Amino acid sequence: MNMQVPMGVQAPPQPKTLAETGLTLVMMRDILLKTMFRMNLDLVSDLSRAIALPVALCQELVDLARQQRLLTAKGTLNAGANSSEMSYELTDAGKARALDALSQSEYYGALPVPLDAYSAQMKRQSVRDIKLTRTELMKGMGHLILPSDLISNLGPAVTSGRSILMYGPPGNGKSSISNGIRAALGDKIYIPRAIEYSGQVITVYDPIVHSAAEASVDDPNALRRTGNRYDNRYVYCDRPSVITGGELTLDMLDLKYNPTARTYQAPLQLKASGGIFIVDDLGRQAEPPQKLVNRWIVPLEESRDILALQSGEKFTVPFDTLVIFSTNFHPNDIFDGAALRRIFFKIKIDGPNQEMFLKIFAMMAKKRKMPLDEATLIHMLKTKYPTINNNFANYQPTFLIDQMIAVCDFEGIPYQMTPDLIDRAWANMFVRQEEIAR
Repeated sequence: MNMQVPMGVQAPPQPKTLAETGLTLVMMRDILLKTMFRMNLDLVSDLSRAIALPVALCQELVDLARQQRLLTAKGTLNAGANSSEMSYELTDAGKARALDALSQSEYYGALPVPLDAYSAQMKRQSVRDIKLTRTELMKGMGHLILPSDLISNLGPAVTSGRSILMYGPPGNGKSSISNGIRAALGDKIYIPRAIEYSGQVITVYDPIVHSAAEASVDDPNALRRTGNRYDNRYVYCDRPSVITGGELTLDMLDLKYNPTARTYQAPLQLKASGGIFIVDDLGRQAEPPQKLVNRWIVPLEESRDILALQSGEKFTVPFDTLVIFSTNFHPNDIFDGAALRRIFFKIKIDGPNQEMFLKIFAMMAKKRKMPLDEATLIHMLKTKYPTINNNFANYQPTFLIDQMIAVCDFEGIPYQMTPDLIDRAWANMFVRQEEIAR
């Protein structure tokens, strides 16, 4: 399948020579040999797909390995009526070289992208270049009912690509708003399968984080193989989003070294490059919030992050990520002034007023096919909510309606609202404070 460069973000150009890959011949040759050994491949077309290199350049690597007597031709395979393809196998010397290379690093498959080339591509697809309209941001929020002033505050924060702190009482949609921002971004970028620095390979592409579109594949039978296809060492993906919560620890923000495979895995924020990094429930982590934010000071201020290899050598990678912190705590209780200054936007996400609460309640009732009952609503507003000082929250309509549905399903009665059902639902929304005998 021939894949043309998609419109939008400027694509990484497909290398036309081995030198344009930015990698050494030894590294490329060794990855070729390791890939043949581990994947049992013998055709250049299959190897081209596996190491993400155009067929013509892959053939050059194969020819180089043949000259060094690491590969030998097995013969011609009839691949179609009008074409044929030579198959290859590792010689004894080739197998020995593959095993030696595997002992140094188990990495095989797609050739990595040099760090400098990756940095240049990130500039072409920076999250800070996104310009969202109010309509696009509202569309990303989907079914959420939000006050217009909240959208007015969120819009500039998102389009700036700067850090955002959302705070306020729990259950009012901070997590849903974060996901809505992610959905509003909309476009796609190019994520490297792996990057190379100082001879070390760092895997970046993660199918859990990155939603891949179709890959560019070079057709060995095409008359014009280079065309305007992009560098297939990258994967064309939706802008990534990484969501972490109470499980976040500082070591998750460092390179992860696998001593068995002798390869590195990119930390969370590097996987989120070009997209969003959401730190949900800030203040629930084992690490103090102040300590977590201190780790982000250089990235947030200088748009670069500093990582370290096992050897202790430190190097700089681009930090092009919209960081969203979300917390139920007041910012002054968990941060000092210096940390707050470094978080560019602070947006309070408060509970709805009664009018908005009723709109959300009506919308969720319609969605759940629960008929509204005026007497029940009056009972809820006049007798239940005064007991909690009329503190409305966005999660409550869905909770109460689902509770009533569960009772109706159990009792075998049509979906309905009654004061008694509201009372039963309310009893499950809050736990009465009392002493429990143990």
